[in-house]
Amino acid sequence: MNLSIEPSGAICGANLRGIDLSAPLSSEATAAIRAAWLKHRVVAFPDQVMDDDALERFTVAMGGFGEDPFFDPIPGRRHIAAILREATEQTPLFAENWHSDWSFLDTPPAGTCLLSIEIPPVGGDTLFADQIAAFAALPEERKDFLRGLKAIHSARGAYAPDGAYGTKDQGRTMAIRPSEAALATQTHPLVQIHPETGEEGLFSCAGYIVGIEGMADTDAIALLVDLLAWQGREEFTYRHQWQTGMLVLWDNRSVLHKATGGYEGHRRELHRTTIAAWQG
Repeated sequence: MNLSIEPSGAICGANLRGIDLSAPLSSEATAAIRAAWLKHRVVAFPDQVMDDDALERFTVAMGGFGEDPFFDPIPGRRHIAAILREATEQTPLFAENWHSDWSFLDTPPAGTCLLSIEIPPVGGDTLFADQIAAFAALPEERKDFLRGLKAIHSARGAYAPDGAYGTKDQGRTMAIRPSEAALATQTHPLVQIHPETGEEGLFSCAGYIVGIEGMADTDAIALLVDLLAWQGREEFTYRHQWQTGMLVLWDNRSVLHKATGGYEGHRRELHRTTIAAWQG
């Protein structure tokens, strides 16, 4: 194995080269990738020739399949969803708000993989925000205050029948499956200790957080709006530019992410898997 790591130069993110992900990974390669993933939060593997079998094999090596509650998988697969937008599509951009994938679950996933299938010639970057760095930069008094809060998470704004991707969302090519199950809520500490690195970080944001336990709604909204402005500050972010034949792996426990547009008139497709929570 001749793995090379090229940091992005931003607060997080790195390119990993010198490894062929079309073949099964050795234990040595798996350990090296996981170490780079935990350190850089977001790792990209350019110039790969991978099919869906290879994507699934890589996901298993990184921790196994997590839950995808509101996506239908692509035909013939149980664990791969297509993040797809056709060239003629007019629906609002998918996932354009900061979020951590499926934070509303009782046990949110450790990570997400995206494999590029068709990449437009312009636009379509993904933004990432390092939430361990964002927390570390806060004043100590603010940290202590936030450590005592529990956030109420829900998918209702996105995946309930009357949500953004619900029954009124017509003409979208992605196989989204809205459901009444999105109305459920789940609480998680607003500040969490990363289970593998021991670092403290802010967990998720207003994308899926609908309130703060024990706090009036007006006060909670004001806090979340203020916090969101901090979480997405430029010094905490990394802009990832996609290429054909690229796999990207990110850590949902330490970064937020969001989509960007700018590729109107072009088709964009990526295949996605979710990595289960770390079992220790």
